[in-house]
Amino acid sequence: MTTLATTASDSGSAAGDTLTRDALAVLQPGFDGTTAPDWVRRRLGEGLASVALFGRNIVSEDQVTALTAQLRAERDDLLVAIDEESGDVTRLDVRTGSAFPGNHALGAVDDPALTRSVARELGRRLAGCGVTFDWAPSADVNANPDNPVIGVRSFGTSTDLVARHTAAWVEGLQSTGVAACTKHFPGHGDTNVDSHHALPRIDVDTDTLYARELPPFRAAIAAGTRAVMSAHILVPALDPDRPGTLSRRVLTELLREELGYRGLIVTDGMEMRAISGAYGLERGVVLAIAAGADAICVGGGLCDEGTVLKLRDALVAAVRSGELAEERLADAAARVRGLAAWTVTARGAAAEAAPDPGIGLVAARRALTVTRSGAPAPVTEPVYVARFDPVPNIAVGDQTPWGVAAELARLLPGTASGSFTGDGAASQVAAAADGRRIVAVVRDEHRHDWMRSALDTLLAARPDTVVVEMGLPQATPRGALHIATHGAARVCGVAAAEAVVAG
Repeated sequence: MTTLATTASDSGSAAGDTLTRDALAVLQPGFDGTTAPDWVRRRLGEGLASVALFGRNIVSEDQVTALTAQLRAERDDLLVAIDEESGDVTRLDVRTGSAFPGNHALGAVDDPALTRSVARELGRRLAGCGVTFDWAPSADVNANPDNPVIGVRSFGTSTDLVARHTAAWVEGLQSTGVAACTKHFPGHGDTNVDSHHALPRIDVDTDTLYARELPPFRAAIAAGTRAVMSAHILVPALDPDRPGTLSRRVLTELLREELGYRGLIVTDGMEMRAISGAYGLERGVVLAIAAGADAICVGGGLCDEGTVLKLRDALVAAVRSGELAEERLADAAARVRGLAAWTVTARGAAAEAAPDPGIGLVAARRALTVTRSGAPAPVTEPVYVARFDPVPNIAVGDQTPWGVAAELARLLPGTASGSFTGDGAASQVAAAADGRRIVAVVRDEHRHDWMRSALDTLLAARPDTVVVEMGLPQATPRGALHIATHGAARVCGVAAAEAVVAG
């Protein structure tokens, strides 16, 4: 190990300058605002190679295009990343709801050509805005229906189904020159803890892990995914001591050496409590790079210049102390720059992508499952839409509207609506409906006792109620008409409203 004489803030020597540039290159920070902050533009000149966009940075596609142009004026090969899964997790459509159904809806249709087309149109939109790196798709197999953070973000419960749709999604997105990032390795589907809040643990044996969790990642690698995102989960069968993001056994020995993956490895958000709460942000970043990660996602929460500099300096100090091999940091930075270079050469593919703006609604309509109890009376008059609101997880957020109220109000003028939660919801709905027919909109009814109880009471009093399930359809269908959308994207709400009126 070469010991450098300069301090963390001194980049006067060529070696020191290279080291600090490499430390900046592996960071993928977010920032505040809808225009490029001065500090971000300044650090781009010093080696920062990536930035990340979140809902707080987005007002419209024109505004995002202007923002990315500002940033690229400083560095043409800049990686602009976004957490755009479509469906429930959307940043591009954060204020309206997604124009594309999410993974679970696509898995319900089970047409890989449709999945490929949806991802291609999403990629075309992202590329048009100057976004070149998407932290998607989720390749997690939804083995635990009570999972509080994956749910409809998964293509489904079947490993084979998840594998074929993960590959199709990667192929569709990358055909537009936008890099895909398959997540959350080695698989986040069998957890009952949200890693935004604490460290999940998956107690499965190695045979189960290899048979159930890994095939979708193998399929993504075969499809050419340009990036893989690590999961903040502890899998004792692989590493009893450290979560995947910080585990050399998981990232280097399994993903790189055993699965033969050669692309970029990026961490899930390092400010999530599974890492920052147990290790601290700066320590976690050093451990992740040492384990084999190449890029550090940070900034889902507000990320400022001070945080970026602290992380840069922590990496530099770790190299100088001998804790982190200089060659490992240089290799990570080289992979980041290599992906950035790929996005430059791939931009022409985006221009060749023919627009297909209606594909999202086509997919959402195909994903519906409609169950009728007898011959329900048609819905022809204004209704009362009662949305039962669970607490949203952090990945989905609380900014994005969902439901069917707006579309039913358009189709049935005079329709009214309200949102309800907790004990007493049923009586509140009955009073608010004031005799009108009720459309009850739920999300993961099976996970919420209060929601299930409210439906029990409501259906006993008003058996003509229509139920729209916009989460995982695990509960037994009930109501005069039951519609499962397999997700809460805006287009899923449009398709469901059409089905309510069609009967």
